Amino acid sequence: MSGTLFIIAAASGTGKTSLVKELVASDERLGVSVSHTTRAPRPGEVDGVNYHFTSREQFQQGISQQQFLEHAEVFGNLYGTSKGWVDEQLAADHDVILEIDWQGAQQVRQLMPQAMSIFILPPSLAALAERLNSRGTDSAEVIAHRLSESIADIGHYAEFDYLVINDDFTTALADLHAIVRAARLSNRSQSARQAHLIRRLLSGG
Repeated sequence: MSGTLFIIAAASGTGKTSLVKELVASDERLGVSVSHTTRAPRPGEVDGVNYHFTSREQFQQGISQQQFLEHAEVFGNLYGTSKGWVDEQLAADHDVILEIDWQGAQQVRQLMPQAMSIFILPPSLAALAERLNSRGTDSAEVIAHRLSESIADIGHYAEFDYLVINDDFTTALADLHAIVRAARLSNRSQSARQAHLIRRLLSGG
């Protein structure tokens, strides 16, 4: 297994989704895991692209068969990451991003402690509140609740290997690229990817 698994988490409103989208678009070796969910598709969503839409019965069967790296219930719907798909991608030397929350990250680290984890921070609470307000779809009460939840999420920053501050988008994206490149040059990754070269060097051939 020579691919690298990246966990990217952040508080709501930090800009994680936009950063991950741009990161993947600019690196053909990176892919994002498509989660399974029991919720109904929203207008415009495509099965297998946005989510793998499945029944609750099928999802619960997957849990009992340990098919998920992580899973959680959010607002009455189940969400989870396929362990089989991730294993296949890593075995094929593809790097995979899991865009999940800190709770999912805890579950993944238990099964795959070699995963590299990244937490994205906002530059300030004022900036975070402004980003939540800019969506223009939620009431002040909902925004206040989300901001409170975001602060609680930020409290788990110490569980992650890397911290990226999304103050300037271009700089934050460059930081993510740097982390990915460094991970690919780690001894574990290079030993697997360059095994043939290392054997030739050691044999004197």
